[in-house]
Amino acid sequence: MAEVIINGLIEGGKATGGAPFGPALGPLGVNVNNIISDINAKTAAYEGIKVPVKVIVDTATKKFRIEVGAPPTSALILKELGLQKGSKAKEEVAGNITLEQVKKIAKAKEVSLYGNTLQSRVSQVLGTCKSMNITCEGMPAREAIAKIKRGELKV
Repeated sequence: MAEVIINGLIEGGKATGGAPFGPALGPLGVNVNNIISDINAKTAAYEGIKVPVKVIVDTATKKFRIEVGAPPTSALILKELGLQKGSKAKEEVAGNITLEQVKKIAKAKEVSLYGNTLQSRVSQVLGTCKSMNITCEGMPAREAIAKIKRGELKV
């Protein structure tokens, strides 16, 4: 059983027969349109967010399976805030996120974040906020992380 694995990053619900999947799937002799429609059905919940997708094709039987990964933490933060991108300038704040929104993202990314507790996963999400110049509850993300560690901010 020879399997071919094709990885791609696509916007949820908007895969097409073009790159990255169409050109890679065509030579395998599978029905590209069926695969694309399955990808779109499985990623519809992530509309507006780029998600990693893996298509595994058994070249002997032409059967396939699709695995959808979790979107990047930064993409979830931007979606929560309705932003296109974070800020690169250190002085410029790109947005302000609530602790509840951070918890929601931490719970959604539970499987792929390293922390054992919600508190440590929230701190990881806040670390991403820090790199994007996004504040939490009106304070710099680094300060929010410190307050969580000291117990001043309850998760």
